[in-house]
Amino acid sequence: MLTTNDFTSASDRDRGVAVVWPGDPFPLGATFDGRGTNFSLFSEVATKVDLCLFDDEGRERRIALPETTAFCWHGYLPGVKPAQRYGFRVHGPWSPADGLRANPAKLLLDPYARAIEGGVIWDDAIFAHMRADGTTDPDVNGQPDERDSAPFVPRGVVVDPGFDWGRDTPPRRPLHETIIYEAHVKGLTAQMPEVPPEQRGTYAGLAHPSVIRYLEQLGITAVELMPVHQFVHEGWLLARGLRNYWGYNSIGYFAPHNEYSSRGGSGEQVREFREMVKALHSAGIEVILDVVYNHTAEGNHLGPTFSFKGIDNLAYYRVVQDAPGYYFDYTGTGNSLNVRHPHVLQLIMDSLRYWVLDLHVDGFRFDLASTLARELHEVDRLSAFFDIIQQDPVVSRVKLIAEPWDVGEGGYQVGNFPSLWSEWNGKYRDCVRDYWRGENQTLAEFASRFTGSSDLYAADGRRPYASVNFVTAHDGFTLRDLVSYNDKHNEANGEDNRDGHSDNRSWNCGHEGPTEDAPVNALRAKQQRNFVTTLLLSQGIPMLVSGDECGRTQNGNNNAYCQDTELSWFNWNGMDDALLRFTQRLTRFRREHPLFRRARWFKGGEEQPHVRDIAWFTPNGEEMSQEDWQTAFAKSMTVFLNGAAMSQVGPQGQPLTDDSFFVLFNAHDDSLAFTLPGAEWGVSWAEVLNTHVADPDPSGQIFTPGQTLQLAGRSIVLLCSETKPDPSTIDPSV
Repeated sequence: MLTTNDFTSASDRDRGVAVVWPGDPFPLGATFDGRGTNFSLFSEVATKVDLCLFDDEGRERRIALPETTAFCWHGYLPGVKPAQRYGFRVHGPWSPADGLRANPAKLLLDPYARAIEGGVIWDDAIFAHMRADGTTDPDVNGQPDERDSAPFVPRGVVVDPGFDWGRDTPPRRPLHETIIYEAHVKGLTAQMPEVPPEQRGTYAGLAHPSVIRYLEQLGITAVELMPVHQFVHEGWLLARGLRNYWGYNSIGYFAPHNEYSSRGGSGEQVREFREMVKALHSAGIEVILDVVYNHTAEGNHLGPTFSFKGIDNLAYYRVVQDAPGYYFDYTGTGNSLNVRHPHVLQLIMDSLRYWVLDLHVDGFRFDLASTLARELHEVDRLSAFFDIIQQDPVVSRVKLIAEPWDVGEGGYQVGNFPSLWSEWNGKYRDCVRDYWRGENQTLAEFASRFTGSSDLYAADGRRPYASVNFVTAHDGFTLRDLVSYNDKHNEANGEDNRDGHSDNRSWNCGHEGPTEDAPVNALRAKQQRNFVTTLLLSQGIPMLVSGDECGRTQNGNNNAYCQDTELSWFNWNGMDDALLRFTQRLTRFRREHPLFRRARWFKGGEEQPHVRDIAWFTPNGEEMSQEDWQTAFAKSMTVFLNGAAMSQVGPQGQPLTDDSFFVLFNAHDDSLAFTLPGAEWGVSWAEVLNTHVADPDPSGQIFTPGQTLQLAGRSIVLLCSETKPDPSTIDPSV
């Protein structure tokens, strides 16, 4: 922590003058070197930048940064140590109608702050423009607001870069072997009895041995954490007694969110985050961050000034060309970051590299990634952002997952991202939901989605793991609610149920919401098993949502972004143990059988059965014809998967083989007779899974070629060949 003696000489101390050396323009932000701290801030429009240092009582000392290099304002202060709180004030032109918003009355967060202390107090002073006559429109009243915002906004914190990582190494699990678990840092552990109360809902809670043990037993390989970049709770939510639970409202792209720290926000959150990553890595579990580089918490032209607006509004944001007082909004939140600007691209890349190199995360899921691809207006697959990612020696080596859409025109880009990227496959979600609720004309697309969506990803050389398959996500119904509600029930959000999607493709199984009707509840349980089974047997990367494996409900709320309550938190005392055991067995089964996590596409073709890798049959045991695929009412089929023809090799170069399987799908509402194909496809088959029953253990019942078995309505049966493949007969070139 800074004291006056730390940065003044004896002669200067008498006059209250700070000693500040020129320092360096790079790296940007606050960099402690063991003896002092270098500060650097980019602003192309600034005429002067004040560094503001705060003591423990909140008293502020302003020091003008003495040097400017390549539009970076910088200075070095000897004696400034970790835990020092700081911010900036930027002097410069004020003309909101022209997109110029410098106002030194507003304390600004360092975009490169490694830690942030405090939150936002929603006072009028946090707005840079006057709010006279009830308006905040700078085009109506363009006078700057001279009230000091410092008492109402968070501050950056200088951090110690040192940490003992020991022997921590990234698990680097191949994409096709990955099972993702989308989780919320607070929600996962807020109610977990085994976690000490002071650690619940924190990074330390997520690192607790009981949580890691649960994740290991569940069989997941990577946690995808909902936003942990420092974010802001919107004032209008707080006024309603709500909070931004999901966190898609970033303001600090280098800072772990301070509310998830069990040790306070004076920089200790960085250490605690690192300890969490280290603990998860020790269990072989990777950490993927959901990152929001498409917009910030400063909102539209009426929004507050926390950082970027006051530093260099025209550089950081996409403004309307003929009306730069306003922003392009491809995100539905009021603004879009200006990824076309080199310093904004630098900010994003510096942030990504920091989380990989300094905090050891294993990958990123990019929220509304289409926004990052917009060069002028259209989404450009070859935009500068993707070019830079491609050549970056750090970021290009980690897992990169796109949410391939935004809310702008032409923003739905599933299947159109570059080769390094995997994508949330929204078409998989929609098709699988439609298939199991009994929609017509879904069979052909369902087959494509089940085998990795080659129609979306194969043409440009991508592999099945380009598809992140999911049935549910944080945005929408939980799995239990998907089979319990036809309509959303978001009344608790305070928007008269107008918010959230109305096209949920859900089916309540005959009754809206909770019921004591035993047949309805049995059908709902089976439908959940069908969804989990489809997901974990599909080619691609499966993603489970925290709590779906044990029946978590949000009571029909499909937009719980503002529900930082038990409605959203994992209910450890209300778990569906039968569904949990079923899911655990399926993840274990997927891990044991590489046939369901192939790294290459199925080829099909007309080869002989012993080398053909996949085939499709009608329920009567005959191979599917083109007419069968086009039959609108058809909802049932058998898939043959040949474990002796996997077209790939193992880690030592040996041909990779597995058992062969029949997967029998029946999405009709009534039972249906299935006849097994002839002996050329296998001579003996054992039932290893049947979603009609809750018991995850296999029945062991044996079936032979040509035998007919009755498949219950809306169910899956998985049969495994009792004859093991002979590796010596496999042609690895097939």
